[in-house]
Amino acid sequence: MAAALSVRRADYLDARDAAAVVALLDAYASDPAGGAEPLSDFVKENLARELAARPQAYSVLAFDGEQAVGLVNCIEGFSSFKCKPLVNVHDVAVLASHRGRGIAEQMLAEAERIAVERGAVKMTLEVLSGNGPAKKLYERIGYAGYQLDPSMGTAQFMQKWLAVG
Repeated sequence: MAAALSVRRADYLDARDAAAVVALLDAYASDPAGGAEPLSDFVKENLARELAARPQAYSVLAFDGEQAVGLVNCIEGFSSFKCKPLVNVHDVAVLASHRGRGIAEQMLAEAERIAVERGAVKMTLEVLSGNGPAKKLYERIGYAGYQLDPSMGTAQFMQKWLAVG
């Protein structure tokens, strides 16, 4: 008999949930889609505590029975054009053994429910151009590239690493 899939908001102060957040993010970071480099010991030791200290952060976990198999990390930001919160989906991770079962879609639906509860006007995420399955999912559930004025083109995600002291 197959175990039941459950999806719920993570409790960073719960040891089991905290360990699941770290383990799933580490699995994602180790995957080529996540950069193929495991999390540092510093991140593993501090991630759950640091997320718990940030009221604008929340995560959604998926469990196959007792096994944690999926994670979505979200960070609330602010839409200055709408003067309302927005939510950035920062990480979407499903263990390789559980991909293709609709788990990411269920977690994103829960993340969206929480965003609406927080009064957010939109959700954002970034996806690597070579991650076809993820792009297909995101488009199917309503995510799209955006532009403000077509003559200015579409938005691009960019980053700049900062020196940390």
